[in-house]
Amino acid sequence: MSNRRLPLRPDLTQLKHQAKDLLRALRDGDPSALADFQQHHPGPIDPASAKLADAQLVLARSYEAPSWPRLVQACELIDAIWRDDADAIRELVTKHPQLLHENAVLRKSHWGPPLSFAANLGRDRIIRLLHQLGATDLAQAANRAVLQGQIETARRLYAMMGDPRPPRGAVMDPCETLSPTGLAFLLERGAELCDAHGNRLAPVALLLQTYSRHPAGKHQCLDLIERHGIELPDTPPMAVHRGRIELLEKHLARDPGLLSRTFSLEEFYPPTLGCLIERWHPFHGTPLDGATLLHMAIDYGELEVARWLIDRGTDVNTPARIDAEGFGGHTALFSCVVSYWWYLRSKYANPKPTDDPFTDLLLTHGANPQARASLRTRIHDTVTHEYRDVTPLTWGERFHARELVSEPAMRRIGESL
Repeated sequence: MSNRRLPLRPDLTQLKHQAKDLLRALRDGDPSALADFQQHHPGPIDPASAKLADAQLVLARSYEAPSWPRLVQACELIDAIWRDDADAIRELVTKHPQLLHENAVLRKSHWGPPLSFAANLGRDRIIRLLHQLGATDLAQAANRAVLQGQIETARRLYAMMGDPRPPRGAVMDPCETLSPTGLAFLLERGAELCDAHGNRLAPVALLLQTYSRHPAGKHQCLDLIERHGIELPDTPPMAVHRGRIELLEKHLARDPGLLSRTFSLEEFYPPTLGCLIERWHPFHGTPLDGATLLHMAIDYGELEVARWLIDRGTDVNTPARIDAEGFGGHTALFSCVVSYWWYLRSKYANPKPTDDPFTDLLLTHGANPQARASLRTRIHDTVTHEYRDVTPLTWGERFHARELVSEPAMRRIGESL
């Protein structure tokens, strides 16, 4: 049985084809199509007599729309917001005023109703129009604009609300997305550096453990919170988090063994800064517990740090520590294959990137494509997955969350064999 999620930019033509495919699959006796109809059709239906309208209704309900016309409205409204088409939006909302107060993508989503959705994209003209037509979600829209770094839009939304002080916890949004402009905007307006419960360490913990990958933004955000009174420890992992090569130089001068050292999750994510440690489900693709700074630099997209480590003598084949149950031992090349940095990079790039500079860097410096290790993770799932005695390629081929597997890394490693 299927529960589908409408994407942030749905394609109505594709949905029409999807409905036709669903009807065809039902008539062919496909089990998943039968399950869709059982779950989402209001009554029993004979596959032989089912019509396209039945398939459209089932498809719409699987996307959490009550009807096919409502699904069409969602697609048309979102498309008009992306295109900044005020006339189309005015016509839609005038005919269907309830659209103003329902989630644009139908399902519960942080992108919110149409006005908030427009704020994510910095569509100021659409925001003004929707507000004039009766939309009231200005506060949510302001949060979304800050989170997405749409600072001029956020400024206008705050002005529309009478320039209030940001609510407690507002800084958590730009910390989640590593937006230094958003964080600076809120702090300039008097926002408290804490979460909604007053926890002053929560923003820095989120900066360190967020799913987002944006090295320059993360560096600037950490500098900002340090200037606002949060003391960051002087450790090698923190230097990587901050992209501070001059600090790494000092650590290397004090500790010549730094380049081959492995670090615990507690060192990567200090509990003294509010970080919560969960062994197999932090927001990184390949496990970091017992890994080197090179593993860390790859997962966080820190290319300059990775180059510095290798130039200073890091052995690219240094394995992560093996734990008492036999998991670990993976080299940094594994981190290229399953990577949260790759996932975020490919998700938002158009066209999809076809290169992976980290894989090229490691292979150029002698990384072994046939190294073996055993790993386990729960990323993007509720159960723990175990992968025993895998190479970088078989790690990627077997990995349960395909969206985290770097296609360019897999291709480049395959070419090196």
